[in-house]
Amino acid sequence: MTLPQLVMNAADQFGEAVAIQEAHQQFTFNELNALRIQSCQAFIAAGIEKGDRVAIWAPNVAEWVIAAIGLHSAGGVLVPINTRMKGSEAAFIINNSGAKLLFTVAGFLDIDYPKMLADQEMPALEAMILLRDPDDGAGQKDSDALMSWTSFLVMAEQVTPSEAEQRAASVMPEDTMDIMFTSGTTGKPKGVISAHGQNIECFTHWSNTVGLRSSDNYLIINPFFHSFGYKAGWLAAIIQGAKILPVLSFDLDKVLAQIEQDKVSMLPGPPTIYQSILAHPKRAEYDLSSLRLAVTGAAAVPVALIDKMRNDLGFESVVTAYGLTETCGVVTICRADDSAELISTTSGRAMPGVEVKCVALDGTLVPIGEPGEICVRGYNLMQGYFNNPAATAETIDADGWLHTGDVGILDEQGYLKITDRLKDMIISGGFNVYPAEIENGLANIDGVVQSAVIGIADERMGEVPKAYIVKAQGSDLDEQQVIDWCRGNMANYKVPRAVEFIEVMPLNASGKIVKGELRQRA
Repeated sequence: MTLPQLVMNAADQFGEAVAIQEAHQQFTFNELNALRIQSCQAFIAAGIEKGDRVAIWAPNVAEWVIAAIGLHSAGGVLVPINTRMKGSEAAFIINNSGAKLLFTVAGFLDIDYPKMLADQEMPALEAMILLRDPDDGAGQKDSDALMSWTSFLVMAEQVTPSEAEQRAASVMPEDTMDIMFTSGTTGKPKGVISAHGQNIECFTHWSNTVGLRSSDNYLIINPFFHSFGYKAGWLAAIIQGAKILPVLSFDLDKVLAQIEQDKVSMLPGPPTIYQSILAHPKRAEYDLSSLRLAVTGAAAVPVALIDKMRNDLGFESVVTAYGLTETCGVVTICRADDSAELISTTSGRAMPGVEVKCVALDGTLVPIGEPGEICVRGYNLMQGYFNNPAATAETIDADGWLHTGDVGILDEQGYLKITDRLKDMIISGGFNVYPAEIENGLANIDGVVQSAVIGIADERMGEVPKAYIVKAQGSDLDEQQVIDWCRGNMANYKVPRAVEFIEVMPLNASGKIVKGELRQRA
């Protein structure tokens, strides 16, 4: 299946049900399909051919989705750009991908994205389109190079709907759907290529496995430029017929109010989101009883947090999962009938059609129950890194296994426990120390809201752990209490040698802790 086929099918199945709802506008599935055709006509009129790249550099708004599905219907390739990037970083992605058009906004969080690009050389870029004006929602056409969303859609009049439908019908499941650039934390960002068919197959499995329903009101906090907000977000919602509630920017008070107002039932996100809700001093003043389903994952999901999400926030279902951009965003996931222990302590088992193994540094299989680098093989693997065959060959070996750079442990039933990132592992006195393991322990200390552990230099041990902690409001927790607790509950080589309390953790736009900033601070 392709994305244009998916949206057509959703219109047939869900019709007048609301597909996207924002404060000032909403669209049914029928309207979304009509807008898909209209925006496809506009893309054709703008000269977009099959395979052409188009970038979107904007927050979570309905127009983001409409532009994406119109582009996909025209056979174009979506290139999402991280909203936290600076002008030079965005220009690198625009130039590296050869994007012909850029859809963006002016005024998001007082940031003027077009202005940030004013001094950048982007020879392939033909035009910028403002998805939304900061004041009235309808951008103004300032020049031939800066067009409003309304003006862009007017271009649809130059192309017939039948021509748009013909173009959409020519899109095949094996055609490239998107190029998503990695964060670039270990060098220049790399463009990850994935196709229509594999993405839709992945997130059909994902949606069914987590239990997403057409009756769900899905609050999408995760940014659309990330696979969690895009593929496990609005794409999954369209697959299942759930209502998409985009969150422009994360404001905890506004999120809590929206959960109450819109009866939000589906709330996925990184652990930090739930930790923030649990720690909110006025949480009890909001009606959060509609919350039903939570999906979280990655390296550090403390058992204590899962328990609090169920008992204190009232989630019926809390599911953990694991994935990365190079695997369409999904590798393993818990099942609905899994035990509470498995859901709390693992990231589930491989998706259907996906293989997982753990290997030592020399590439040999490690014994069951022992940590090793997680390797993945299956239909969900990327098509490669865009214009970077060398990096592709370094990541996917000759036997088709993708080496993730993550450390994990597989049990006899194939359930995967994420231990850490290889690059985050601390070697202390010859022992391998995994920060996530320590962070899981710290979550059990009264007064700890969030924690992050890094390695710091030590003359005798080489490296030792240091813990950064955000503590609960009013807590009198001190460094010695933390260290004493750790000494009583974990091996000595794991005990943090230093503890620093901070007001807020440095987070990226996806809500993950940026340990690089903590290392610079140390």
